[in-house]
Amino acid sequence: MPPAILVMIPNWIGDAAMCTPALRALHQGFPGGEITVAGRAAPCALLHGLPCVARQFVLPSRPGWLEMRELGHQLKPHARDLAVVLPHSFRSAVLAAFTRANQRLGYNRDGRSFLLTDAVPPHRVNGRIEPIYMAKEYLDLVATIGCKDDGHGLELATDPAVSAQVRTSLSGNGPLIGIAPGAAFGPSKLWPSGRYAQVADMLAKQLGARCVLLTGPGEEQTRDAVRAAAKTPLLCADDGAPTLETLKAAVSQLDLLICNDSGTRHVAVAFGVPTVCIMGPTSPRYSEGPYERGKVLRVDVDCGPCQKPVCATDHRCMTRISADWVAETASKILRQET
Repeated sequence: MPPAILVMIPNWIGDAAMCTPALRALHQGFPGGEITVAGRAAPCALLHGLPCVARQFVLPSRPGWLEMRELGHQLKPHARDLAVVLPHSFRSAVLAAFTRANQRLGYNRDGRSFLLTDAVPPHRVNGRIEPIYMAKEYLDLVATIGCKDDGHGLELATDPAVSAQVRTSLSGNGPLIGIAPGAAFGPSKLWPSGRYAQVADMLAKQLGARCVLLTGPGEEQTRDAVRAAAKTPLLCADDGAPTLETLKAAVSQLDLLICNDSGTRHVAVAFGVPTVCIMGPTSPRYSEGPYERGKVLRVDVDCGPCQKPVCATDHRCMTRISADWVAETASKILRQET
């Protein structure tokens, strides 16, 4: 009987993309094993199509204790040999315990060590937990059970039919540049919409670039603000009904992505697309790894990185990044890539 392995995946799109090297390491470390990923709908959709994933199990956002017990019973056949808990939360370890997996692996955080059979100490410096690149954190976890990094980095898959449809809608001459002005974390991560529009106008004028506006559900206000401020027409890959399959297909075809520190950034990394990442309130230590091509633009400020979803001051970490700086950086990267 092949090993049955359950992986509790992260809730955020970017973190889900960054867990793919660890999923592949598990797949290679347990030849013939079947990996089931369990998580919220969006990260499960992001990982759809990966050859190392046998099945997906979509979890509700915040199930109650009785519901988690029932979910654990449903997941039990898929977690017989091993449950790997990638999120840091107490609840994710509780759900893993409800599966009664023979081995339950996760980091010793949030007071949950008694729920795990293998509670791994988190990364510390001078006794304090310190952030590290999330892909490395996940790889370090599965390395404790002998699953090794193959060094190939992040990986995502696209649906061929969706990719063909998106390729048709984005066809044309000139470099194809993605503009992703959203971020699920909170407004503190958002560079001003008007500046994204300025950058699109500059690159269209200077390089003949085709700029495609990439936004997701709940980002309609940001999308409309960029479109209203831009003088150049902005392409759309999804007919106003964004899905993660469409996003993956569109990003995979870009020459460059300009974005906030958001999940779309890590989708681009998975497809080898260079990025210009505009970063403000978050620490780069969580998200900067060896696989990314491009440039992270950030300014040091006395109040950052604050890791807060809403700015408590004047948003200087983002507003001090100019449209000229972003457009010039994008132009340099495109010249290097061609």
